[in-house]
Amino acid sequence: MYTKRIVITGGPGSGKTTLINHIEHLGYPTMHEVSREIINEARKQGIDQLFLTDPMLFSQKLLESRLSQFEKAKDLETAYVFYDRATPDITAYMDFIGAEYPPEFEKPCFTHLYDCVFLLPPWELIYTKDNERYETFTQAQEIYKSLCDGYKKYGYTIIEVPQGAIDKRCDFILNYLKDTF
Repeated sequence: MYTKRIVITGGPGSGKTTLINHIEHLGYPTMHEVSREIINEARKQGIDQLFLTDPMLFSQKLLESRLSQFEKAKDLETAYVFYDRATPDITAYMDFIGAEYPPEFEKPCFTHLYDCVFLLPPWELIYTKDNERYETFTQAQEIYKSLCDGYKKYGYTIIEVPQGAIDKRCDFILNYLKDTF
């Protein structure tokens, strides 16, 4: 059985993690976002915002973690595995801040391919800041555009998930997958 790799992405505060958690609750395997883990580990070492302090180091750690998640999925015997963000998110965020990055950051975006990408638009009603989410809502909108451009740059067709109740968003994704694969 070939496991389809399904990405759920979007700017900060768009409902990605809530959606991934709901999908996991329904019994689907998921690969969770690793950014918060990296941020919290850096805080233990006295670095408040690693992405802002050293975007290259932060992005390298993300890349390693996301490639590890990609490899782990090879062992799954299931129709789908859902990812809370994927490798193209890394270069999209670097593009957002205007940082240059080495070709090694882009290479996996062409070699480690996902089967479907769902993008959640900015949603001001649910947007909140917290210790790891420092961006303003305006920045979240800009990140959304950067993600859109980034995934398209690597040849992906993006499916935008409409705003709404979590079960409706989940049904939208699962119905799309059922009808497509």
